[in-house]
This record gives sequence, structure tokens and C-alpha cells, in this order.
Amino acid sequence: MNETETTTTRPGGRDRPYGGIGRARGWARLALLLVAGCAVVVGAGAGSGGWLVLLVGLAGLGVAGAGVWWMLAHRGGARLLGGLLAVAAPVGVLVLYAASGLWVVAVGAVSLWAAALASARTALRGLRRPRGPHTRRTPPPRQPVLIMNVRSGGGKVERFGLVQRAQELGARVVLLGPDTWADPVEVARQAVADGADLLGVAGGDGTQALVAGVAAEHGLPFLVIAAGTRNHFAMDLGLDRTDPVRSLDALTHGVELRVDLGDVDGRPFVNTVSFGAYAEVVQSPEYRDAKAATFLEHLPDLLAGDGGATLDVRADDARLHAPQAVLVSNNAYARADPLGGGRRPRLDAGLLGVIGIRVEGAAQAAELALLGERASGITSLTPRRVVVEADRDRIPVAVDGEALELPTPVVCTVRPSVLRVRVPRHRPGAAYAPPTVDWRRIVRLALGHPDPRTIKDAYDV
Repeated sequence: MNETETTTTRPGGRDRPYGGIGRARGWARLALLLVAGCAVVVGAGAGSGGWLVLLVGLAGLGVAGAGVWWMLAHRGGARLLGGLLAVAAPVGVLVLYAASGLWVVAVGAVSLWAAALASARTALRGLRRPRGPHTRRTPPPRQPVLIMNVRSGGGKVERFGLVQRAQELGARVVLLGPDTWADPVEVARQAVADGADLLGVAGGDGTQALVAGVAAEHGLPFLVIAAGTRNHFAMDLGLDRTDPVRSLDALTHGVELRVDLGDVDGRPFVNTVSFGAYAEVVQSPEYRDAKAATFLEHLPDLLAGDGGATLDVRADDARLHAPQAVLVSNNAYARADPLGGGRRPRLDAGLLGVIGIRVEGAAQAAELALLGERASGITSLTPRRVVVEADRDRIPVAVDGEALELPTPVVCTVRPSVLRVRVPRHRPGAAYAPPTVDWRRIVRLALGHPDPRTIKDAYDV
């Protein structure tokens, strides 16, 4: 098959500054001015005991964080008390500000701080246009085979008419469920034996990963159809998750990307492998039907170290001892968000992402509420190899959301650029993932002394 390589469209050249250093410096200076304005507003409104009120408000956020900890780590009366604190502390702060007449100061300070953060992120973004993966124009497949899970996403395959549309485009469709279930790996291998020159999946990330492993093994292009519940892989590929039919445009008007594929003990994964609390909870049969209630039931024992294995994690040369939860991702997330709401700016960096969480008490929970990913309980790493050991022979593991149990040690690696993903030539694109703001870099940029890391690390996506 003849292939013509082309680079991702980037007007002005791949590494030319996006908007210029001068514009980025202007945004950095605006960010510092807004920070100064925030300080002036706080200082102006803090006379006559106002500082005490403002400090009490900041403490209220910490109390709310501690309340969330008590709610998650205890049962009975302590959980009820924690829930009340988590709700009452923020409400009490609002009432205090209103009664003291400082609500205008609080709103003004928060608004200026939010604007400063937005300006700082714009400054980092302005240093360099995000680098997308290279694409290849290739002829349309002649014998594409699409595996569709009719149960995924609450029945998206049927609701969006994916079978009919795929067949109209010349693809052979193999259905999984609802009455019978076949191993998607075996289905994919049989499709390859029958002459398939493209494999695709309409389903969740777990099924995507299994078939992607077969496609990578045989060097075939892989097609992602966003018909699952969340489809994080599709999101990071820039596909339209609201209309999975648009993913089928890749069959006729598509280009190819080379992306990495994660591996955990010989099993492929496209998104994440979870260890610790989350992996323990998803093993429960009740989890699928009652996620929140199941978490609340199991978390107290897990956080106390009584209900799960004690983990020891080696990420290249770094070591994490006894984290309560560990997330290993195929390429790093833009931010070490403990709630998992972010995305990956790149899928071809050849690195794993590791987020480790250990919160040992209400004080650390309060710190987490105030500092977020910069809290001492959060560890973020980008290794090539992760080894998870434990005080047990087998541990629960969640691979792309699928509950498994694997023998220790569990080894996670990344296979760089082994997966050929065929995507529509015209697609929405992935949403911008803002980097973490490092104010030292913003100050250096504003003063005209940007260090190489500001340009390369903070925004090489």
C-alpha cells in the first residue's frame, strides 16, 4: 500500500511561536498585574479587622476539605459530621462575608485571581502552537471489519444506526451481544485471518483496547467509533463523541495517526490502569448499579489500610510506598487531577503518566482542598516503566475500567507509536488542556527571561 506522509496543519511552521514571544510576554505581564490588583482589592477591604474575616474564609475551605475526608474515611456519626462540615463550611463563609460587608471584596478578588490564571495559561499557550501528531494520507480500506458492542453506551449502536451506515460504506460488521457474547480478541483475529485490512470497534474503551492490540500486532489500521459511555480515547484523538456516526467518515475520507499503546502484563490498554482504592471498589458486584453507595461503603476500610493490599510502586527510578490509589496512563494527563477530569495533550510521547495519591488525615485533606494537584499527597511522574508490588500474591486492577485481578508484581510499559489509528480528515479536535501555572516561569517570561522549560515542557503538546 502506497502511503504519502504529510504533517499536521500548522500554519507558519511546526516550531514557530504561536502568536510570538512578545504576545506571550504581554499576557504574562497582564497576569502579574491582575495578581497585584487582587492583592490591592484584598488589602483595601481588609482594614478594621477585615484580614481576620478573609483568613477565616480561607480556613473555611480547609475545614470543608477535612469534612470531605471524614465523610469518606468514616462511617456513622463521623461520616454525618463530615458531610455537615463539607456543606456548612462554605455556606458559613458566604454568610460571614455577606454579614461583614466583604462579599464585594471576595467576589472582586476571586474574579481577578481567575482572570490572572487565565492570562497566565494564555501566555504559556502563546509560546508555541500545540504540536499535533503527524498524519498519513492512505487509500481507503478495501475490507474493513467493524466490531460493534450493542450494549455499550446504553445502546448507541442501535440508536445512531451505526450498523446500517457502516455497511453502506462497505464495512463488514460483527455484533457482540445482546444475547450472545464472543471474545473480541478472537473475533478480531478471525477477521484478520479472513483478510481484513482494517479493524474497528464501536464500544467502550476496554473493548477498544483489546482489538487495538490485535491491530498493532498485525500492523493494521484501527478505527475508533465513539459508541461507549465516556470514550476517553476518542476524546483525546479529537473525535466527535456526541455523534459516533461521524467516526465512520474515516472509512472514506480518513488519515492515519501513529499513537502509543500501553501494556500491563501483556494486556493492551489505551487509557489507564488503576491500582488501590478505585481498583478494589470496582471489583464489587454492586458497583455497576450503585457506584456512589459502593464507594462510600468500601472507602473507610481502604483509606485506613485495612481493606486492601499495601502497594509499593517503582516508576523508573522513583518509588511510591503505600499509596492509597495509583493511576497509570498511556501518556500523561495535562494535570494531576485527583478527580480524573482531565485529558492527555499527547498520545505519542512514548511515556506513561503516573498519579499517586496518599492522604493520611484531615490535615492533608484540607491541604488538598486548598492546593489541589500541588498538595503533598499528590505525586505526578512520567516514567517509561512502572512496577507495582504488594503484600499479596494477586491484586485487583482496573484496566480501562474493566475489573481484573493480576499476579504481583504487575508491570506497566508503553509501546511507542505501534498503533495506526485511522481518523476522519475533518474532526472537531481535542479540547485544549491548560497546563499547570508555574508563577516562577510567568515572572521570568514577563521580565523577558523565559527559560527553555517554559517553552518546551510547559507547552510541548
